[in-house]
Amino acid sequence: MANNEESRGLKSLFDWFANRRKAGVSNPERQEREIADGLWHKCPKCGVLTYTKDLTANQMVCVECGHHNRVDTDERIRQLIDQNTWKALDENLRPTDPLQFRDRKPYSDRLREMESKLGLLDAVKTGLGQINGLPIALGVMDFRFMGGSMGSVVGEKLTRLIEQATQRRYPVVIVCTSGGARMQEGMLSLMQMAKISAALERHRDARLLYIPILANPTTGGVTASFAMLGDIILAEPKATIGFAGRRVIEQTLREKLPDDFQTAEDLLKHGFVDDIVPRTQLKNTLSQLIALHQPVPTTPPMVLWETMSLSSTAVE
Repeated sequence: MANNEESRGLKSLFDWFANRRKAGVSNPERQEREIADGLWHKCPKCGVLTYTKDLTANQMVCVECGHHNRVDTDERIRQLIDQNTWKALDENLRPTDPLQFRDRKPYSDRLREMESKLGLLDAVKTGLGQINGLPIALGVMDFRFMGGSMGSVVGEKLTRLIEQATQRRYPVVIVCTSGGARMQEGMLSLMQMAKISAALERHRDARLLYIPILANPTTGGVTASFAMLGDIILAEPKATIGFAGRRVIEQTLREKLPDDFQTAEDLLKHGFVDDIVPRTQLKNTLSQLIALHQPVPTTPPMVLWETMSLSSTAVE
């Protein structure tokens, strides 16, 4: 009798510990307390877990494999622009729905969803600022907003940015990441390619610098226009850069493309890109390039004449 009670006591004690352990593992509130959401980041390339603060400090570049994670416009501006020097331009420009376009849902509804979800009015932010003390005009595209597609507002904001830079004699830097033209705006979207290209031509006629930075991905109409019109074209490592998609090209050519096709490294090898710059080195690289291309101050004729007179007197 005693043995039976003792065995029942041991069994109940074992069950109590087992139930306690099970309850502790399955309790979602306890798990949230132990592991905060977003505390760690798993690299999509190599699978290494990185403390999110360390990853942010390394500009969202995996310390293990060098994979460049996508960053939003605000983070990109913080990475490139000196603190307290950023002045945003045309913040209140928002797209409309002139074609009354509708697929599975109206285009106007998609725009409202993107705005409420991301807090963005469109797929680009533009403004003036400084990189290591040097003034620039900067445009940054955001792939989260409808794939970074180029609509009327994207084209208008970039055109105004370039015109401001030409007037102020600033270099222009545009961080490109886009799926191409925005189909919901039809021909109005395609017109932006010509409009931005014309503004860049006027900027070049003024003998001013333009540097596009090709991030992952840069495709479609953006690649076919302002992304490839730079005086110096930079790209991030392993970025996908091209016009048509890989599958479309393979079906058209009826042959298998190389694994590195449409990568930044392949474009560098064929001369379409001038250099591949890791994100952690991008700010210093840009400031060096801008400093090298600053206009040389001209010496006033009178000062030059006085210098020549002094030199001739010294020779005598």
